[in-house]
Amino acid sequence: MSAPSLQTVHGQPSWPLRSSHVHAHLTRLGGHLGPVSFRLDHRTVSPLSIAPWAEEPVAKGTPPLLRALRGDFFCAPFGGNGTPWRGEQHPPHGETANANWRLQGVERTDEGLALRAGLDLRVRRGRVEKVIRLREGEPVVYQRHVISGARGAISVGHHAMVKFPEQEGAGLVSTSRFVRAQVLPDPFERPEARGYSSLQTGAEFRSLDRVPLLTGGTTDVSVFPARRGYDDLVMLTADPRLSLAWTAVAFPVQRYAYFALRDPRQLPHTLLWISNGGRHYPPWNGRHTAVMGLEDTASYFHYGLAESVRPNPVSRRGHATAVRLHPRRPTVISYVFGVVELPAGFRRVAEIRPSAGGIELVSSNGKRARAELDLGWLQG
Repeated sequence: MSAPSLQTVHGQPSWPLRSSHVHAHLTRLGGHLGPVSFRLDHRTVSPLSIAPWAEEPVAKGTPPLLRALRGDFFCAPFGGNGTPWRGEQHPPHGETANANWRLQGVERTDEGLALRAGLDLRVRRGRVEKVIRLREGEPVVYQRHVISGARGAISVGHHAMVKFPEQEGAGLVSTSRFVRAQVLPDPFERPEARGYSSLQTGAEFRSLDRVPLLTGGTTDVSVFPARRGYDDLVMLTADPRLSLAWTAVAFPVQRYAYFALRDPRQLPHTLLWISNGGRHYPPWNGRHTAVMGLEDTASYFHYGLAESVRPNPVSRRGHATAVRLHPRRPTVISYVFGVVELPAGFRRVAEIRPSAGGIELVSSNGKRARAELDLGWLQG
């Protein structure tokens, strides 16, 4: 396997990956995958976000993950991790999102390429291997993280962040069927700390278009950008009877959709981090706008390891908020995201279902789009 040279991209030394339909970069610091550009018919789209301070100096003590913040990154343990757990004190979203990864090489074949990188864990001894696969002819990214040599329960997740056009309501968000949905039980942002949220703390809801507001009434969190000046967090628990769970954003004017696919037995939950300028403290300074995190996890919200592995209101209802690691049996977390061209008139993604050689996206108004990809990756 050959090793590509590091390139500084938006302030971070990064390894490039390129196929016929994907051009991406993986940061050495934290293993953040971004920017990612996809080739569609006669154009290129780049749906994932990059922090606006990416090339600015940041204050001493800023977590490495905020220095690199972009695209999608793997978290183990997922969450803030402010509370120690059995002597372990992890950085926010874990070493996997903050430490320096080591490139093992890139294997190229006629079908595409596979990049492999590794990270030795120090807080909880073990190792994580990252595999990123691109297949020729597909605007799709395949990821796999293999955790080995470690023991005990841990929260995990993917932290993908989509940058929306700044026009209000430009994107329509949808997910596979869920059985539980709730706003974060504690205030996500606090005015005394120069942060602002709009949703009713701890409110449970049944539909994304009727989420309770702090000021009364409801709002539709599936239409974004919206609620300028606020950051909010909600968690959705996928129906455990599903064989395929998904999140999607349709951009009707731009005529494409972003989608992410997962096995709900591995990653049962989706956190929607709805970020539209609600943080006025450094390095955010009110300028992180029109970004939504579509974070697929096994966690209890974003609290961290201790809160996810202890009994909590979600796990007490029978929904896993952590995975259990075995030192002699690797734990494999597989994930797929990509984009697809939409036909004229396609609105919101109402369903994503397996189709021969890929998936079919069905609009709420009956329009259809198809993406070729390897669904078998999620079973690996």
